[in-house]
Amino acid sequence: MLGTEVNRDLEAIGALDDPRRRAVYGYVSRQRHDVSRDEAAGAVSISRSLASFHLDRLVRAGLLQVTFRRLSGRQGPGAGRPSKLYRRAGRQISITVPERRYELLAQLFAGSLQAARGGRLKTSLTGAARSLGQALGGTFRPHRAATRASLRTLREVLDRLGAEPYLDGAQLRLRNCPFDTVASAYPELVCGTNLNLVEGMITGLGIDRRKAVLDPAPGRCCVAIGPSSPKGGRNA
Repeated sequence: MLGTEVNRDLEAIGALDDPRRRAVYGYVSRQRHDVSRDEAAGAVSISRSLASFHLDRLVRAGLLQVTFRRLSGRQGPGAGRPSKLYRRAGRQISITVPERRYELLAQLFAGSLQAARGGRLKTSLTGAARSLGQALGGTFRPHRAATRASLRTLREVLDRLGAEPYLDGAQLRLRNCPFDTVASAYPELVCGTNLNLVEGMITGLGIDRRKAVLDPAPGRCCVAIGPSSPKGGRNA
């Protein structure tokens, strides 16, 4: 029989089988604010009652979580009931059958690298991360050698890796850390490696005047991409 955790994950994935529910989940997941039933209904063109049904089903599956807040900002008597709002839950879901423990292996590797006294291993890791990033970027780079890829292409590459990039003024930030579980235990090592990976992508894509930096904050990945000069770079 499958383990309890696997069964829970299968149930959660099963909740996404309905295409409209999947669309509701996708919309809520992409937002940087809590989403109301009315907003979700309008975004995926369904009724408010149907949106409410799908949202609450996703909550029961552990995929969304609920908050309550008065959207008017008013307080006290007559302010009305708080609105029920939804956001993506922090729960991570992964299914492998038969079960595999790749994150455990990654934890072991990260722990060994973190404890390594010599700089040779960490230097090799830096080089490997940049080489992999450069190879990923080169795959998406236009065929003509003289043509340079745009920031939009970098967003596409990062999105395919699950980083969920979004523009924040002149900065391209990443909402999701694909290495979150290991990064939580070894932030210096993993965040530095992630930075090297993104630096390699920028090089592989041949993007001008863009630089990856570490800029950690709650609720997002530690890496941000911004202009490398005061004049900024191309945003196309």
